[in-house]
Amino acid sequence: MSITPDHRERMLAKLKIETLNPMQKEVLASFKSDKDLILLSPTGTGKTVAYLLPILEKLFAEAAKDASTSTSASTSASNSTSVPALGEIVLDEKDGNTSTESAVTKVLIVVPSRELAIQIEHVIRNMGSGFKANAVYGGRAGYQDKIDLKHAPTILVGTPGRLADLMKREIFSVSNIHTLVLDEFDKSLEIGYENEMKEVLAGLPSTVKKLLTSATSEAEIPSFVGLSSPICIDYLHEKIAKLKIKSVISPSKELGRTLVQLINHLGIQPGIVFCNFKESIQDISAGLDRSGIRHGCFTGDMEQIDRERTLIKFRNGTIRLLIATDLAARGLDIPELKFIIHFQLPPREQEFIHRNGRTARMKSDGTAYVLKWEKGDLPSFIGKIPEEKLSNAAVAAAPLWSTLYITGGRRDKISKGDIAGLFMKQGRLSKDELGIIEIKSECSYVGVKTTAVSRVIELVNNEKLKTKKVRVSEI
Repeated sequence: MSITPDHRERMLAKLKIETLNPMQKEVLASFKSDKDLILLSPTGTGKTVAYLLPILEKLFAEAAKDASTSTSASTSASNSTSVPALGEIVLDEKDGNTSTESAVTKVLIVVPSRELAIQIEHVIRNMGSGFKANAVYGGRAGYQDKIDLKHAPTILVGTPGRLADLMKREIFSVSNIHTLVLDEFDKSLEIGYENEMKEVLAGLPSTVKKLLTSATSEAEIPSFVGLSSPICIDYLHEKIAKLKIKSVISPSKELGRTLVQLINHLGIQPGIVFCNFKESIQDISAGLDRSGIRHGCFTGDMEQIDRERTLIKFRNGTIRLLIATDLAARGLDIPELKFIIHFQLPPREQEFIHRNGRTARMKSDGTAYVLKWEKGDLPSFIGKIPEEKLSNAAVAAAPLWSTLYITGGRRDKISKGDIAGLFMKQGRLSKDELGIIEIKSECSYVGVKTTAVSRVIELVNNEKLKTKKVRVSEI
């Protein structure tokens, strides 16, 4: 038994996906095999959805079987008991849980970064599957994990270090985990998580299915993963037809002025400027501030809350430009990018490819710009690329959106509908003035047209959402 086509379409519609791409279809078909899977596909091709769909299909089948067994057992007591069809399961938008929720953890997804853990949890919730999912990772208080895992999630997503620690302390049960995903496994190995990954895998007694994903074929799969004759699905050599790569020539070895000119030339579009060093980001950020260009920074030494808020602002349009290290090259939940800029080129071709994978994703087009001093040379892995001539455009206008912070979230049983109702009725916002709403465990964030910010804060601050009086402020 599996998900009905209608139910699958509804989940994909929530993600604004009309049809699956060939890679996703192949994963869906191959998952039915008893063999483990290795999925190799470029950044931005939809690997998360590719493995979540068959996993959810398996969970739905198990939920239907359990419900059928329960119904049969209770028939003698009551003939009125009925089991809802899978396509009739209705999502409770408050917390993403429905009658499909199990009381045990069945799926473990191991990821290399906090941002990827949050992204996958976000995708699962947005799909409206009804299965409880939680993300755990370093950088957040341990008591939050205990609260979230008190009621076992069906799907647990986490970084290797935090998962290994929680398993040692027996914060969650591993006895029913039958499916393991090592997402971007090569990145976890690259940043030094090998020992923690060993601990996690050694602590799983009943894993039946393993699936590994990567955006590169360079990394060897360690023996401790325990794969045996896996199916390898390789889409790494599929061409990204809509990706354009262009050079931008700077008359000065100091590229900052040319960067500002390029950003103004591109206008208000979402993009990332990539640098190799955190120090460079500080210098670039200061230069953009002087030029009046709104932006956000994203580096590994930022506090987790600051990184998360930067991405929230980027998703809702408060900022349209990120200045980032290669931490942003993979595994971020961000909207489609129209461009990326290599302010500094990475030392290896693989990093160049990962960066470029942030744009021209799925069915969208995009351009990667390479800043180059006129007397400098490009590395051989780039080859000859056309030059972009820059216009003398005025300073790019500031984005039209701002971000408001609300002191209430999922734990307060607050839903997106509750927030929209408060902001539109009491806050007198029109539909066009209310943007993206994101709900976290203990707080929420709302995109609001900048022109309406002062008015809406005055009208809704210290008002009740459900039973909780909340504070609303701009961040």
